[in-house]
Parts: sequence; C-alpha cells; structure tokens
Amino acid sequence: MQPAFNHSPYLGLAAGSGLLAVVLGAFGAHALRGQLDAAAIGIYETAVQYHFAHSLALLAVALLHRTASSPRLLGFAGAAFAAGLLLFSGSLYLLSVTGIRWLGAITPLGGLAFIAGWALLLAWSLGPGRHQP
Repeated sequence: MQPAFNHSPYLGLAAGSGLLAVVLGAFGAHALRGQLDAAAIGIYETAVQYHFAHSLALLAVALLHRTASSPRLLGFAGAAFAAGLLLFSGSLYLLSVTGIRWLGAITPLGGLAFIAGWALLLAWSLGPGRHQP
C-alpha cells in the first residue's frame, strides 16, 4: 500500500523558481558582465543568492506540505516565500539592470516576507500534528 500524499501546489512553484534562479544566475554571470558596473553586479548577485536560498525554502515547504496533517501554516509560509522572491529578488534584479533607484524601496518588503515565511515555518515545526502517522 502506498502512502497517501497531499497535493502540494508549492512543488511546481519551487521547481520553476529554482529553474529561473539558474537561468538568471547564468545570465548575470555571462551576459551582464561588462555591461553593468561593480555596484550593479553586486546587487544582481544578491538577488540571485536570495533567489536560490528561498527556492530551496519553497522546496522544503512543498515536501513538508505533502505529508503534513495540518498544512495551513506551511501554506502561509510558502506564500510568504513566494511573495519575498517576487518583491526582494525581483526588485533587486530590476534595480541592477535599470538603475531605477526607487525600486530599492520595495526590497525591504520582500525581506519582511522572507522573515514571515521563516517565522511561519518555525511556528509550524513547533506545533502539534505536523505529520500524518
């Protein structure tokens, strides 16, 4: 008898995000070198680093979500990580290639979303009924 798994919407999101992180990292390493100044490259590299780290966080949420008996907090954590990816890494990617400075004001909102995602994951891990028997 195979174990029953809950469908996790975060697995596809994690896979797509990881794929995009690799593509954007390679693009930055090859196509943008020589096109951007050192400060812009540093901003871009920060975006890639956080993108990779939080793609893995989404993957963890997806894998935990599949066997969780109470996946609600995990769902909120996944949504927070996804929002953080869009706001934090997205704003930094755009800032680095466009130079539009006001995009930097969006970045801290993404950082707050990342913090919320980690806090929700911690809260879930400390709660009762994390896994199905």
